[in-house]
Parts: sequence; structure tokens; C-alpha cells
Amino acid sequence: MKFSVSSTDLLRAILTVQKAIPAKTTEAILDDYLFELKGDNLEITASDMELTLKTDLKVADVEEAGSIAVPARQLTDLLKELPDQPLEINTVSEYSFECKWNSGVSTLPFFNPEDYPKFQTPGENAVTIEAPAQTLIDGISSTVYASSDEENRPIMNSIYFDIKPDSTVLVASDLQKLICYTANDIKAPEVSSFILNKRHANVLKAILNKEDENVKITFDEKIALVQFGSTRMISCLVVGKYPDYTTIIPKNNSNILNINRTRLLNTVKRIAVCSPKGSNHIKFELTQGSLEISAQDVGYEIAAHEKIECSYNGDDLAIGFKSTHVTDILSNLDCEDVVMKFADKRRSVLILPSEEEAQDIKVFGIVMPIMVR
Repeated sequence: MKFSVSSTDLLRAILTVQKAIPAKTTEAILDDYLFELKGDNLEITASDMELTLKTDLKVADVEEAGSIAVPARQLTDLLKELPDQPLEINTVSEYSFECKWNSGVSTLPFFNPEDYPKFQTPGENAVTIEAPAQTLIDGISSTVYASSDEENRPIMNSIYFDIKPDSTVLVASDLQKLICYTANDIKAPEVSSFILNKRHANVLKAILNKEDENVKITFDEKIALVQFGSTRMISCLVVGKYPDYTTIIPKNNSNILNINRTRLLNTVKRIAVCSPKGSNHIKFELTQGSLEISAQDVGYEIAAHEKIECSYNGDDLAIGFKSTHVTDILSNLDCEDVVMKFADKRRSVLILPSEEEAQDIKVFGIVMPIMVR
């Protein structure tokens, strides 16, 4: 193998796929990038067996095609220290290759590319959809934080894509809070769905460019292939049945609070300082035109409360929450005012941008209450 390439272009390409390199692995070959040179196209691959990233890079002065597995950490560290300049890469023995730049050269080992794992792709029954890159970025950003952190519950440690002919809903939940993001510009000819691992979703969000117009997603029951620009992501999907989230969306919550999102968020954060450290419990006490938020940690003999003037229409109500659930949702809503819709102290609460700001609601959250004294 022998070719020339810009050091900056090569660094940009390997940083795109680097996120698939596992932090720890028993398979030494997965600590490497796979280089496959065909003509003037260099395909670079990284994988942890569950997630695979591939990108293409045009190179010059190709004298010999081939494939090698190169050590990811050493090559990445080397390229980060080089200013932008032409770089010549060529194999010099059965086990090593050289990187030559204007004033120096580095010799690194390479490994048998045949040892690199082969990857599945979606089967003949696969469904293909297209999505604007910006919509995917917004949808993942708006939901992924609400998924569970418990890796032993993979279905809840994920984002559910509920795809219909007229729109797609991205859903994430840890069973205490739930977020739905509706993308009207992601459609499919038939009803379908898939469950994308939380880490894979975060990687996809990180490598997508807002300038990319369309992202092509092809998926079956086990594998999703995501293609955009010169990059492909192959993800092993979470297999299982996602809970029917539509059954827990409140339909008739008639007690309505309308309030400035930032003001409510900051108040909750202040009061939560005095909440019990293990539970983070806070209490909302709602009366006509007023909201009082309080917290108390009896063990440490600390307490706090704050009253806010607001627009509230409904019955007097005292209801408890885990403060982190409320702050997570409020922090991730992009609006000036929010509406909270309550039924009673035992049933879930709907949080969404105010109707004045969002005639076509894209995102809303649901949070479960807790019993507090």
C-alpha cells in the first residue's frame, strides 16, 4: 500500500470514525483502524462489534492498493501533532508502514486486515427512510437525555423511532419521565419502527453535520445502516418490544399552569439545594395565580421555599416531584414559556411549550409525581 494524502484530511476522517473504537476490548484488532485502499479511494473503518463507522477519503499518488489494520491511538496522536501538509503512507515490510512528512518520518506496526471482523448489513426485508440531518440532530438532542442509564435494561437505554406514513416520533423514557419529539419531515410508506441504543444515538448526533441535507437510514429487525456524505454508520439495534408510550400520555389534565421556563427552572434549582440528597424530592403547591415550591431535608435540618406569581387555572393542588426530572425537561425545552398540565397529585404531568409559542407541538415531556409530606 502506498499513497499520499493531506495530514489534516486524514485526521478529520479518522476522528469521524474514532468514536467507534472501544474503551476496553478483549479483541486486540478492535484497537485499530482498518484501511482499505481501492483506486484513489481510502475507506477507513472503526468498530466495537456493536457499532461500526466507515468513511471514505480521496487520496493521491496511489502506487499500490491493499488493506492494513493500523494502531488507532498512535496514528491519531501523531496526526494531531502535525501541521497541515502532504503525508505519504506506504508499507515497508510485512509488519510495518511509514508515515512521511516534510521533515520527518514515523514507522508504525500494522496488523492482518483479515482479522478485522466482518459486519452485517440490513437484509432483503429492510425499510429505507430519509431524514434531514438537522431534524435528526434536534430529535436526538431533545430526547436522548430522558433515556435510562441502566445498561441492563437495553430497551429503556435507547431511543425508539416510531415511524408512520405522515411523521416519525422519537421517544425516550426511564419510566419516571418520558419525552416525545415529532418529526413531520421523516416519513415512510408503511408503519415501522426501530430502537437505537443511546450511545449509538449520541455518536450519530456528534458526527452529523448540519450542512448534510439528507440522511438515508436502512434498517431491519437487527441492523440499521445510516448513510450521509462519505460516512456510514452500522448499528446493532436493540431487539425487543418498546412499551406503548401512547397509553401514558395524559389526555384530560384540566389544571393548567403557564409560566416562564427560565424562571421556573432557576427556582427549582435553588429550592432543590435543600432537598433530600437521596431522593431530590420537592413539592409544588398550586393556587389560583400562585405557585410555591418547597423542599426539606429533615436529617440535615435544612429547608427552602419560594413563591412565584404565575398564570394557574385549576383546583388547589399539592404535588411532589424528583427535582432532577423537572430540571432535565425544562433545561432541554427550547422555548420562553412552558405549560404544565395537572390532573391530581397521583397522575402524570404533561410539560410542553406554551400554546402561544408552539401551534404545531414538536416536543413534550411527561413526568411522574412522587408522594411528599
